[in-house]
Amino acid sequence: MAGHIAHMVREQGGTVYYVGGFVRDRLLGLENKDIDLEVHGIAPERLEAILASLGEVKDYGESFGIFGLSHYHLDIAMPRSEKATGTGHRDFLCTVDPFIGVEKAAIRRDFSINAMMQDVLTGEIVDPFRGQEDLRAGVIRHMDDRRFAEDPLRVLRGAQFAARFGFRIAEETLALCSRMDLTTLAPERIFGEMEKALLKAEKPSVFFSALRRMEQLEFWFPELRDLIDVPQPPSYHPEGDVWTHTMLVTDEAARLREKAEYPLGLMLAALCHDLGKAETTRIEKDGRLHAFQHEQAGAVLAERFLARITNEKKLKRYVKNMVKLHMRPNQLAAQHARRRSFNRLFDESVAPDDLLLLSQADALGSCVSPEEYSRTAELLQRRLSDFHAQMAEAYMTGQDLIDAGFQAGPDFSRALAYAHRAQLAGVSREEVRSQTIGYLTSLESERKKQAE
Repeated sequence: MAGHIAHMVREQGGTVYYVGGFVRDRLLGLENKDIDLEVHGIAPERLEAILASLGEVKDYGESFGIFGLSHYHLDIAMPRSEKATGTGHRDFLCTVDPFIGVEKAAIRRDFSINAMMQDVLTGEIVDPFRGQEDLRAGVIRHMDDRRFAEDPLRVLRGAQFAARFGFRIAEETLALCSRMDLTTLAPERIFGEMEKALLKAEKPSVFFSALRRMEQLEFWFPELRDLIDVPQPPSYHPEGDVWTHTMLVTDEAARLREKAEYPLGLMLAALCHDLGKAETTRIEKDGRLHAFQHEQAGAVLAERFLARITNEKKLKRYVKNMVKLHMRPNQLAAQHARRRSFNRLFDESVAPDDLLLLSQADALGSCVSPEEYSRTAELLQRRLSDFHAQMAEAYMTGQDLIDAGFQAGPDFSRALAYAHRAQLAGVSREEVRSQTIGYLTSLESERKKQAE
């Protein structure tokens, strides 16, 4: 469809270019299904007429000069100039100018690697700001000091691109980013850029390390900032302070995220798992370090952190639960705990399979080698498989109690909870049923006595 549009535009005297991330990713050999086109050299009404002849036109606003076609993944824009009218991400006055020229159209973009264009019909790359050179060198470089500083979201975008592509941010861009105010950004914009780094980058730590170099952790990520220079026992954590450990664990989790039931939740749990150490770490007189109950404190801090940037209740519940339980699998394995202890842990977890992935990332982020951890991983996986097999079907249900002659009542929930605990403890199906019936009989008998 892009080629068809380009041919029709050329007949009207204009040119259609692929622009932005589509060109960047094509040159990097990466797939990008979001196709952005920019149409030069014809009036907006002529473009709209061309598009209308091809299908249902989606108009995103005359002042923006952005159109779409129903059933096609295309954003079709006209060149425009932008002028900031405030400090927010959307506070811009846009003026459509299809005759502005490629250089003026490109300079409004954020980074040189996103300012390249490619003629849809000829394949020619138009690159007035050496984006290909920066792409080959692996550099994130901003386009224009004044225009860049008008949109604070670009600070997060720079860090996100550095993480996704493994690029470095130019020193002059880092310096400019460190002077920009991020406090006016909407929480969902912060979350969106962080999410891309967590789910698309091989090393998401680059995103947070870049923000640290920019001195931009203060407002949106204070819980992470507080981990810097928090010491850990060298015998358990030769990697260094809690910040360093957290970054390593987050990168290890990225290797495992495709296996996760909830990839974004796993990544955020890895990021937040040791937040509590900032509050609980103590140094004894003999120099020993400890962070007792840091997982409980961390669950509270994780909830506070996530409440600042998202309203996703499922995500917050998942991360809080994972942070609270993250130490337990490896501890139980080291203690050669009984099966019932593992069953109780897995039952308490909102995602026990993901909990084991987090525990693995935590160990590997403490400089434990995969070979060293393999025996622990095998034990945990066996225990989890046993749990899934044992709990695949409830040994006692409400219907079972009714079939046994009981009438549904207020004691049913207590009886079923009793049956569940017995099943977790490894009691046989027959014994669970017998014990539960006896328990419910005693509850009803006690209730009758109280009524008398």
